[in-house]
Amino acid sequence: MDKSLFDPGLTAAVKKLHPQDGEQILEYLRTQALLSQEKALLQASLRDQKKLLVENGKLKRDIEQLRTQLQRRRTKALLAPPPPKVTHVNQPSSQRATCSPQEPGEPQNQRRRRGEEKALAMEAEPKLDVSRLDLRVGQIVGARRHPQVATLSVQEVDVGEKVPRTVVRSHREKPHLEQGDFAIFLCNVKASKKRGVASQARILRCWSSDDVTELLVPPTGSSPGDRVTFLNYPGEPDKELQSKQRIWEVLQPDMQVDGRGVAKYKGCGFEVKGKGLCRAPSLTDCIIR
Repeated sequence: MDKSLFDPGLTAAVKKLHPQDGEQILEYLRTQALLSQEKALLQASLRDQKKLLVENGKLKRDIEQLRTQLQRRRTKALLAPPPPKVTHVNQPSSQRATCSPQEPGEPQNQRRRRGEEKALAMEAEPKLDVSRLDLRVGQIVGARRHPQVATLSVQEVDVGEKVPRTVVRSHREKPHLEQGDFAIFLCNVKASKKRGVASQARILRCWSSDDVTELLVPPTGSSPGDRVTFLNYPGEPDKELQSKQRIWEVLQPDMQVDGRGVAKYKGCGFEVKGKGLCRAPSLTDCIIR
């Protein structure tokens, strides 16, 4: 051991006070001092490790947000209508010469009709916002193993209908669901069969990383079937979302949990009318998937 841990004067004083046990006392004190140094180094190393884990989690969230933004841009580009083709027709000079000067208002009328037709078409086209999603409060009322795949389970969910819906999930998918749990479900997705069993809804999760996820939970007092609405985006949801339109994929990047744990779409809260806002149990500043 390093004997330079103590001042020579202190060493001499201890030996003078305890001639027989002085060396043992000094040895004990050296051992304790070295243990304290090792403990301090270990604590510093643990702090560094925790700091790295936090930074890695932040990087993962940033990468996921960038990925969803890129996916959103690509989806919007796919959904954008192609630019109209402009065809130039050279009118014969003989026809230009025979145009009647008494019809100066005809082109204006045509432009007016085209404008009215375009306005009607825009009104007929449904708006692309979160009001088109049928988001409801659901409660897990039962669960069973998938009859064909051991790694899948079939959850039975009460969403306010006569018969519970089925949701097929992987055992590895987090968080795990228990009977009686409440969550928010997207109910107008097109049902898809997974190894012969129909999955009839999508569960919404608060996602920070693959290992850190939570259920998006409704406010206290909510009942199965309560609809989640948005104050700034009124309207009735689609009966069924068309897979070709990829509406969920376009809207999902704007769904996030804010710094207070409140679920929001473009700054507008997920609300169950008369009961409150939907929240993440503990996560903040994360995305909703």
